[in-house]
Formats: sequence, structure tokens, C-alpha cells
Amino acid sequence: MSASGTTTGQVEHMLRQVTPGRYDAYEALLRALATPTSGQVWMLLWHGQAGSPDAQYGNMEVEGYGYAPCVTSAQELSASGWNRSYEVVDGLEAARALYPDHYGLWLNPHAPGGGVGIPWLDLRRIASGLDRQPAGPLRLSEPAIEIPQFYALLAQNAHRTPAVRALRRAWVQPALGAPYLAIGLDVYDTSPPAVDAVRAMMQQSVGAVPDGLPVSTVAMTDAHDPVALWLRANARPFYDREAHAPAPAQAPAGGYGYPPAGSRY
Repeated sequence: MSASGTTTGQVEHMLRQVTPGRYDAYEALLRALATPTSGQVWMLLWHGQAGSPDAQYGNMEVEGYGYAPCVTSAQELSASGWNRSYEVVDGLEAARALYPDHYGLWLNPHAPGGGVGIPWLDLRRIASGLDRQPAGPLRLSEPAIEIPQFYALLAQNAHRTPAVRALRRAWVQPALGAPYLAIGLDVYDTSPPAVDAVRAMMQQSVGAVPDGLPVSTVAMTDAHDPVALWLRANARPFYDREAHAPAPAQAPAGGYGYPPAGSRY
């Protein structure tokens, strides 16, 4: 088998396994795309030639979300009937190029059933490391678990940490993996000393967390993190240095930042 055949086979194999609700198969597809040895895709160019300054990916809109169409092999390119230029790139490279502009990647839109769409949030996971971000779509809500000692200790330590402006919280249920408590960190200063002080604040506070309860943090300045986006839109701070308004707001659960269920498949 040629090198080209080898690189496309894994993606196409995983693509055939993806069906609605099969998040394990979908995660396997993301891993194939994230692997340089198995993740090449043929990006369809609407303008220009591969490598030229005016090269522009095609675009399509599904359920109000933007995607760049691609195919997964030379054979699929032929089957698609595409008669303009194309560019062969690693899935990792495509992810890094697309997600900052909130564009996803749509694999084989010409195929029976319409192919598979990968939202920009999952491209961000590919670009930054799949294991570093929870698998979506995420279900986010105000935490129902009662741990007032932890919140009180964390707020006390935050008040002693000048870099911290405010703290928010969310209960995060990934599509795969255990749910966890997320603490949103809103800080004045991101210098190394300030980061170290905030890290020490969390370390001094997590001892009040019940055994077995996972806790993670998210920077509120991250414009592409779905948990930070949800926190900014739905959760009032439980600690606010400036407003002193500790009351949290109830927020509806949902797959924030992802298309409605089923629209990817």
C-alpha cells in the first residue's frame, strides 16, 4: 500500500464506525485525525491553488455553524466530483487553522448520509491535545453537590490572593469520562508570580473537597474554552472581590457551544 493509502485508511475506517450516540467511535475518529501518520485530509479549495497566498478553503453552514468541507482520500475526492483545486494537509494542521475562527471540519459531505461534521470545539481539542480537554458535547449546569466548606475556604484564600478578581463554578458532564467540578478563575494578572500564587491558592483549598470528587480549573480569559464560555454567560461569581456578590444563578443544562444533537452525523 502506498503512503497515501496508509494515511487515509485509518480515518476512513473510523469514519465508517461513527453513528449517532457512538461517542467512543467519534473520539477514535478524532484521535486518527490528530495523528500525523494517519490524519491527512483533502481540503477543498474554493479559491486559489494549494500553497498559494490566495488559497481559500470552501465553507458550508449547518444548523448555524460554519464548516470547511474536506474528503478523506483521493478516491473520495474523485467520488465527490470536485473540479477545483484541493490541498492535502494533516488533520492537526487543519484543526489549528480553523478553530480560532470558529470553523469546524466536515468530512465527506458528498457521501450517503452527508458525512460527519466535527465542530470547532473538537478541532480545538485536536489542536491542543485531546486528553487535555473534556470530550463534548458537554452538559453544564450549576453544581448541585453541597460542599460549603470548600467554597468558603476557596473564597477566603482567594481574598488573600491579590491576583484573583472573581471565582465561578460549574458542574461539567463530558460525553465520555467522569463528571467534575470546574472552577472558573478570573484574574487581574497572568504574570508567572501571579500564576504561582493562584496555583498555591487552589492547592491550599482542595483539601476541603470530598474524596473522589474531581476538581479542575479554567481560565476565564480563554476565549475558546466551552466551560469558560458557559461560565461567562450563565454563572454569577460565588466570590467577587469588587462586587461582593456571592449568590450564584441557576442555569439550564445543555451542550454549550455544540450544534444540536444529531447535527454532526
